[in-house]
Amino acid sequence: MEFASTLISNLQTPMFLAFFLGIFATLIKSDLKFPDGMYVGLTIYLLLAIGMKGGVKLSQTPLETFYKPASAAIYLCIMIPVVAYFILTKIGKYDSINSAAIAAHYGSVSAVTFSEALAFLDTLQISYEGFMPSLLAIMEIPAILVALFLVKAKTKSDDGSWKKILHELFAGKGTVLLIGGLLIGIISGKKGETQFAPLFDVPFRGVLILFLLEVGLVTGRRLSDLKKAGPFLVLFGIFFPIMNAVIGILLGKLAGLSLGGSVILGTLSGSASYIAAPSAVRIALPEASPAYYLTASLAITFPFHLSLGIPMYLVIAKNIYGV
Repeated sequence: MEFASTLISNLQTPMFLAFFLGIFATLIKSDLKFPDGMYVGLTIYLLLAIGMKGGVKLSQTPLETFYKPASAAIYLCIMIPVVAYFILTKIGKYDSINSAAIAAHYGSVSAVTFSEALAFLDTLQISYEGFMPSLLAIMEIPAILVALFLVKAKTKSDDGSWKKILHELFAGKGTVLLIGGLLIGIISGKKGETQFAPLFDVPFRGVLILFLLEVGLVTGRRLSDLKKAGPFLVLFGIFFPIMNAVIGILLGKLAGLSLGGSVILGTLSGSASYIAAPSAVRIALPEASPAYYLTASLAITFPFHLSLGIPMYLVIAKNIYGV
């Protein structure tokens, strides 16, 4: 009953409804589309807002409070791509290149799924640590490097692409905006927050609604690729994130996070990147098929989290915390 109530609350949020509207518009072949460049603009806004607000909270957080959750985040983003690669190659029978590409996406994190988790907890008035965006920044890059190393080491490739990969990861807009925003928030502190709050605080959810409408349109266009993905990848895209989320929640509790903080860490652990990872994979593994890695992350895992996953993680966390 509790899960049903939490699920209904989530399905009634304007963020999820906007995402569903985007899918519906695609299915009925509507001419709805965003102007060129608007998607990039919304992405810049969301990533910078997440980074700056998290930086302010991090500036007020003692190191002894932060280091355990940060250590848990680093462990997760190393462990997840290794396990994913093993499952995909040994059980799913995918070749090493496609396995590494998919593993990179599931080891990395989704900033939009993270944002939806924050909005969901805010709606239910469940508190969480303010420094959680810093864990998002920590988890975005290492997993991609781990997954790519697995396949590069196996193929003994030395084509000079590592320089391009590292540049794409560390100089890409997602990394620059998240880490740059964190630094701005840390340096400017509470005084700076009063100056940027009118733009990055109150309007945040409205911009998130617009972004999810666009993501719904993109997802709707990829639904036909589910046939190519096959049943194994569909099951992997649902149950592998659940396993990772449970581990993330347990580690969050061990690291001293609150109930809300553990739900967010669990959501990050279960999420799959579709911004940073595709860019790196496109450079490092051009032979990998987007019909696998993009369909899995965007058409399977993302909708699952937006509808069922996040409410499920809250119920799991409540049971673990005994609430």
